[in-house]
Amino acid sequence: MQNFLFGRDMITTQEWTRKEIDTIMDVAMDLKRKRALGEPHAYLRDKVLAMLFFFSSTRTRASFEAGMAQLGGHAQFIESKTTQIAHGDTAKEIGEILGRYNDGIAIRQVDWDIGNQYICQVAEASRVPVFNMQCDLYHPHQILADLLTIIEKKGDTRGKTITVSWAYASSYSKPQSVPNSLILLMSRYGMNVRLVHPPEFKLKSEFIDQAKENAKKHHGSFEMMDDFEAGVKDTDIWYAKSWGPMLTTTDPDEDKRITDQYKDWIADERRLAMASDDAVYMHPLPADRNIEVTDGVIDGSQSVVFDQAENRLHAQKAVMALTMSNMEV
Repeated sequence: MQNFLFGRDMITTQEWTRKEIDTIMDVAMDLKRKRALGEPHAYLRDKVLAMLFFFSSTRTRASFEAGMAQLGGHAQFIESKTTQIAHGDTAKEIGEILGRYNDGIAIRQVDWDIGNQYICQVAEASRVPVFNMQCDLYHPHQILADLLTIIEKKGDTRGKTITVSWAYASSYSKPQSVPNSLILLMSRYGMNVRLVHPPEFKLKSEFIDQAKENAKKHHGSFEMMDDFEAGVKDTDIWYAKSWGPMLTTTDPDEDKRITDQYKDWIADERRLAMASDDAVYMHPLPADRNIEVTDGVIDGSQSVVFDQAENRLHAQKAVMALTMSNMEV
């Protein structure tokens, strides 16, 4: 079957149909099998991916670089501070120029009210696919890996309950991109989605409205809660992580004051026991250990965080192979 995804951007999964995302899952599973069996799959031979980072990275950089190498291509790491962006290179120029040098452009820019806008401007100017490696609003490749992990662990997603919960972290005010992307994609897979957070940590109403519409269309449900423990009760998937109160304040001191009120919102063994017997704990990493989540939970038998991290590789390879080559699917 001819590949109709060649040249597509991956900025948010909302721009992709359910059938197209199913194709990503199918290809990701096939590439994961090929990797395990040592079967060559150099679909991107002689292709080059530019990776532009405005923010530090562990899993994202490593998985994109490894993925390009395994697909037969090359990943070009570009740290924004080593460029002329601070001296005048515009998003249009980055899109035009890197799009002429390379076969794809991947960008991580998470600054609030800047990141997504910047990536979209680059994509508008680029002649090659642009991949969002995380912005202030979306983290599509993380969420595709999460979906792949849930399918592997739970099978049919329909009727499963996923709790997307805020948790306390002291390290820094983290982007809202993961919870946004989770509620948007999981609500398209027939799941019962619970969004749980203190009042000050609300998400943009446009994403809430889209999640509700997705749930209605795909025969799932969407519920908002502010009780941490009630949100965990009988859930099948507990995805507990921190994000900042950007819609309440962008002042760092006020942010810290608000956040410190909820130090008891920690994913611990007592609360995990409230979930279903075979529930899994998920987190995109890095986590604030014994602050955001206890060692007993994140290293416990119900944790699938390392499977999630591995699946970043396979899901991203699927997206790159489908959009940067004319491979048949």
